[in-house]
Amino acid sequence: MKAIVLAAGKGSRLQSEKFNLPKVLRRANDRPLISYVLDSINFIAPQDIEIVVGYMREKVMEELGNAYGYSVQEEQLGTGHAVMCTREHMEGYDGQVLICYGDMPLVKPETYKKLVDKHLESGAHCTLLTAIEENPPAYGRIVRGADGKLTNIVEEKDCTPEQKLIKEVNVGIYVFDAKELMAGLGELKNSNAQNEYYLTDMPQIFIEKGLSVETFAIENSTEYFGVNTMEDLEFCENELKKR
Repeated sequence: MKAIVLAAGKGSRLQSEKFNLPKVLRRANDRPLISYVLDSINFIAPQDIEIVVGYMREKVMEELGNAYGYSVQEEQLGTGHAVMCTREHMEGYDGQVLICYGDMPLVKPETYKKLVDKHLESGAHCTLLTAIEENPPAYGRIVRGADGKLTNIVEEKDCTPEQKLIKEVNVGIYVFDAKELMAGLGELKNSNAQNEYYLTDMPQIFIEKGLSVETFAIENSTEYFGVNTMEDLEFCENELKKR
């Protein structure tokens, strides 16, 4: 098993420049955000974890040390582009890969493990983590067919009024068959308002290719909360203190 941790962001809304730190090194209870993530996926060996770095990458690499692999994303052109930057390091690998984020410190180890277990047990080519919430945040909605299978992920801004009523959202954490993922990356398009390549589009590409896509859901949880603002950071600090 390998993992890719996306950690290239600047964190403008977190006032990271003021603190002279990239987003993933901002502290929650005196620890870098990314350290919580790496602790939670420590069932994967450090040498099998590839960290995608960008903004202030030297600081990230110095903080985390040389036990991990690093891929550089020179320009932040979306989550799909970040994974593209790992191609050289993933070449020839024929196993499964977990993709997660360095700014999501609340996801528990058991959640990652259950996601991986579901993926392996089902034999799927892709398994994504979803959350079911009574009042969902502005995340992509999980659209399912009559058979209950995932058919699409629709970003909230693109949702119809009916789709906005869907309670299940995409968290953005995935397990992929690495070979199929690397092959599929070439099909990602940046034809969106941000001109970015989104990993969110990959399950749809898999479905269109006839590959199997499964989901694992968590309910009414704060786990998938990402840190984007000072308020988010304070919320995560309080949640982490409860553990």
